[in-house]
Amino acid sequence: MAPHTVIGPPGPLHLPRWSELWEAREVLWRFGQRDILLRYRQTLIGVAWVILQPIVTAGVFALVFWRVAQLPTGAFPYFLFGYVGTLLWTVFASTVNRAAGSLVSNQALVSKVFFPRLLVPLSTCVSVLVDFLVALVIGFGLLWWFGVWPGWAILTIPVWVTLCVALAMGIGLAAAAIMVRYRDIAYVLPWAVQTLLYASPVAYSLEAVPDAVRPYLLANPLTWVLEGMRWAMLGSAAPPVWQIVGAVVVSGLVLFAGLLVFQRYEREFADLI
Repeated sequence: MAPHTVIGPPGPLHLPRWSELWEAREVLWRFGQRDILLRYRQTLIGVAWVILQPIVTAGVFALVFWRVAQLPTGAFPYFLFGYVGTLLWTVFASTVNRAAGSLVSNQALVSKVFFPRLLVPLSTCVSVLVDFLVALVIGFGLLWWFGVWPGWAILTIPVWVTLCVALAMGIGLAAAAIMVRYRDIAYVLPWAVQTLLYASPVAYSLEAVPDAVRPYLLANPLTWVLEGMRWAMLGSAAPPVWQIVGAVVVSGLVLFAGLLVFQRYEREFADLI
């Protein structure tokens, strides 16, 4: 008997059937590998862009916020402080933007070939995490260079990265589903993400924020994750328990909501794209 594919209904609450995703996991890796190859093919310096981007960005932040604005960062060198913030911010921004545009950029496959569509945005995590690991190695080198060692907190880095990816992927999944119908999202989302950069303590510390504004920043889930990452890599003050719990809960809820939106509109993708 020839092999055949059984297409079943979605699970409860329109959530994906995890068994189908597991069976098609090879597709996810193939998408991720292709994304990496396409991004650096025919570039002059190739993967060196992964190293240069956070270094140059942290350098610009140090010039503007330290040399010009003279904002405090506590006991840490401003370049290192900005690099750690840039490291996690790049994971967030790249995950949101790449996941959001993944369906539209793969419209030929989405409209003609059957496979779990959820794999397309999820596969963007592969290239994002590869870039992150390369930049993280450079970050460890900077810790050694500046003589900073956070202690055992460094073991929590995977926790903060996971929470950041979950938060970003939830937004990216919802945006990807909506972008299939409304291409305006392709213009609005990058602007919104860029605006969020300045509304989050990426390039500046909470100490530099006026007391009247600080509560608004503390209500930003990205603040909780960024502060946790700085604790993990710089050994700064540990985030309070409420921030840790809040980061876990909010990241999980946003990811869950993104899955619901994505699954709600999945059946329309092939017709609309």
